[in-house]
Amino acid sequence: MILRFFLLAGFLVAGNGHAKGPFAGEVSFVSDGDTLWVQPEAGGPPRKLRIDGIDAPEICQTGGVASREVLAQHALHKRVSVSVRRYDSYGRGLARIQLEDDDLGARMVRAGQAWSYRWRRNPGPYAAEEAVARQSRRGLFATNDPPELPRSFRQRHGPCHAVR
Repeated sequence: MILRFFLLAGFLVAGNGHAKGPFAGEVSFVSDGDTLWVQPEAGGPPRKLRIDGIDAPEICQTGGVASREVLAQHALHKRVSVSVRRYDSYGRGLARIQLEDDDLGARMVRAGQAWSYRWRRNPGPYAAEEAVARQSRRGLFATNDPPELPRSFRQRHGPCHAVR
């Protein structure tokens, strides 16, 4: 019985895809403006990842579909390098993702398709990119009244229905 438990535990740990560390793969699906699936080059199932350091509009929120489309244009079916930093409460790897020697999170914020992820008084890792996007009136910042931050939107409306 104990041997069965350890074998099952070992199988689950080996198969859950939660090992930290860099890997390369191809983006196989884009759920929204900050969540995508990467098929590792080394094999195994696709891994659901959230781009660390950004917050894109919810898919049912103003700007959500456009943000997803921009991420898909940039990354879908392209080779990326992934560094998982930690995991969120949904089991997604929070990752820095490199695409053609460019940080994908920075690219999305520069395009005005996501906010630098704020925490308390910290403006987040992409505050400079967000300032440029706001000044240039790109994407979400094209109008004087950009959509509300996704965190506030989720608190008021709850989460959107998951795409995948």
